[in-house]
Amino acid sequence: MSGVADDNRSLPDRTRQYLIDLVKIDTSNPPGNESAAAQYLKQVADSHAIPCELMGGDPKRQNFVARLKGSGHGKPLLLMAHSDVVPVERAQWTVDPFTGELRNGYIYGRGTQDDKSLLAAEIAVMVEIKRRNIKLGRDVILLAEEDAEGGSAGIQWMIQHAYPKIDAEFALNEGGSILETKDGPKIFEVQTTEKIPTRLILTAKGVAGDTAQPRADNAISHLTRALQKLSEADQPVKLNSTTRRYLRDISKVAEYSWLAPLIRSLDNPNLAIQQAAANQIRAKDPEIDAMLRTTFSTTMVSAAARSNVVPSSAQAQVDVRRLPNDTKEDVVARFRQAINDAAVEITIGSSPAVPPADPSAMQTPLFQAMARAIGRTYPRDEIVPYMSPGATDSSFLRAHGMPVYGVPVFVRDSGDMRVHGNDERISPKNLEDGVELLWQIVLEIAGGG
Repeated sequence: MSGVADDNRSLPDRTRQYLIDLVKIDTSNPPGNESAAAQYLKQVADSHAIPCELMGGDPKRQNFVARLKGSGHGKPLLLMAHSDVVPVERAQWTVDPFTGELRNGYIYGRGTQDDKSLLAAEIAVMVEIKRRNIKLGRDVILLAEEDAEGGSAGIQWMIQHAYPKIDAEFALNEGGSILETKDGPKIFEVQTTEKIPTRLILTAKGVAGDTAQPRADNAISHLTRALQKLSEADQPVKLNSTTRRYLRDISKVAEYSWLAPLIRSLDNPNLAIQQAAANQIRAKDPEIDAMLRTTFSTTMVSAAARSNVVPSSAQAQVDVRRLPNDTKEDVVARFRQAINDAAVEITIGSSPAVPPADPSAMQTPLFQAMARAIGRTYPRDEIVPYMSPGATDSSFLRAHGMPVYGVPVFVRDSGDMRVHGNDERISPKNLEDGVELLWQIVLEIAGGG
């Protein structure tokens, strides 16, 4: 790979080359094959004499761990990112998704947003520390795990089999972002908690038969009505310490001042008032609404194998993103009540066993270091705790007692955001500004050896 031997590159140039190199390695999951990315990272680390190793239970899905030693004045800082990416629909892309092509002011490729941009920035920061021979007050560890949402060969394997390799006081991971407002400050969203993925399967039963004789008891009709009822049923509002602080802080920004009179209603014991306020928020900003309640998306539907046969059953797979203070059992009970059809059964499908965890605190040295580093570069902007609607593997470490923060180094809503979509891309400026900010944060918390 071209970015391995790059001693004369600047930090931004090195990060850009690492990202392009990583994008060229197809780690689509399934099947994964993340060991190829881990081997690349090992080549980079070895070329700069950074101690590192590959580990994991599956030879094709290895995790990468590197460590720079500090003086021991504090427990280590853990930098995290995942090396897998979601599959692509090649026919829907205007470029090859695995070339990292620079076009129209953007670097295109699967993983440029999720999550190889952060991984490239983290390995580049490690190399920069080593090249400059910067003395560290605490060890800095980099973990590139193979699965974004806590696959058994990734963070779960590391916790169970190699935790001393990643044992740290706190960690930085994906999940944070920078929100640009139209005329006001940037909002640096530090992810302190996240929603939990839960897969549900809806199975509708009916009477099979020939399509020449329409039947009222049609499994597909039952399933369609069930999904429609779910989409129309408002889920309850459940705030936590992170979302309360987030709403309070961003409502002080002029662009979000409309939130202020609605926040009080979200705690109103009258459910009608509560839901009315949440629905007003949804009409203005669906992403904020997604922080208030459990949400779901239908991802797969299956039924008859032939077009002229009425099936006896139809099935939908539903991806639920539940609030951390919402249980699977509560969600299933509410869904059953909303559907109210004995012909439709709801079961819990296979999904990562993500544990519920308390939000990471804002009083830790790492959160305060982020606030100082961001404040020096962006003194007029806002820093807020944030609950991401998507899921990461941070919950596994939070449940293990380690504070983890989604680090806000890349801008969203800038034209870049195509996470999991076609023509995923990031601008070089977004990438370069991000790695420079990450550099400042890491030195702020780990420097001074």
